[in-house]
Amino acid sequence: MDFLSLLKFILFLVVGFALLVKGADWFVEGAAGVAVKLGIPEIIVGLTIVAMGTSAPEAAVSITSAFKGSADITIGNVVGSNIINVAIILGLTAVITTVAVLKTTIFIDIPFTLVVTLVLLVLGLDGQVSRVDGIILWVLFIGYLAYLFIWTKKNKDNGEAEESDEIEAGKKLPIWKLLCLIVIGVVLIVFGSNVAVDGAKGIAKICGMSDRLIGLTIVALGTSLPELVTSVTAARRGNADLAVGNIVGSNIFNILFVVGTSALIIPVTFQTAFIIDTIIAAVVMVLLFLCVVRKKELNRLGGFVLLISYLAYFIYLLVK
Repeated sequence: MDFLSLLKFILFLVVGFALLVKGADWFVEGAAGVAVKLGIPEIIVGLTIVAMGTSAPEAAVSITSAFKGSADITIGNVVGSNIINVAIILGLTAVITTVAVLKTTIFIDIPFTLVVTLVLLVLGLDGQVSRVDGIILWVLFIGYLAYLFIWTKKNKDNGEAEESDEIEAGKKLPIWKLLCLIVIGVVLIVFGSNVAVDGAKGIAKICGMSDRLIGLTIVALGTSLPELVTSVTAARRGNADLAVGNIVGSNIFNILFVVGTSALIIPVTFQTAFIIDTIIAAVVMVLLFLCVVRKKELNRLGGFVLLISYLAYFIYLLVK
């Protein structure tokens, strides 16, 4: 094994992830600020620019991987991120503090995440997520955005909705600074995704790992870092009530927006091995539902159950 080359590719991966996270943050802040200054309602900005910004790392890496002929990283990144989001991020958050869960999250968002996960599975059974499949995912995505708009507007009218930090920050900056943030953010996202994918492919080649395995683990964890940091920090500050809803929403965006967009640009290969991984992503959602449905909260026991489920899945990946 060439250790110098391995260290180089690990550095590529770390730098790529750092650029992705910061680029997405600046892009969202700039785009949200410009949109609000142009008179676009904050509710629309929050449901589109801000929400999709959290999936920007997954989208950038997935699309870049597809163009570079590493479709296994594309699907592995999304499916792996969805498993990690629930099993590790929510698991760790619940171990730190009990997380309250909204009724709509339990009975609408979690079941819908399960449905779209199974839709992805069905679409991929023929070995490819085609452009037609991408259109199907985007139709579902637009439908979900419409539901979010109606729900958020209703709750905003009731005084329950909160303004996002990105929109609040964007209001304070002049338009030229916001435009600079957008441009720099896009550059960092594009460059960071290329560097991260090159690093991931290099590590896989040197270590004899498949693109699928590295996509499901290292790349998936890297692109989930924003959700991990946000959720754990909120839990430590005693403000984790929205953690489950945010993570579930991120999972929906990953499948419908990220895979849908990737497939529209270039059809994505869906190898047979991903069938099991996608089923496991669905099982994890069922586990989450069972953990929260009775008491409308995710407690420490539920957190440990989710963490143990990921440990079992990780062992399966290693021994398979």
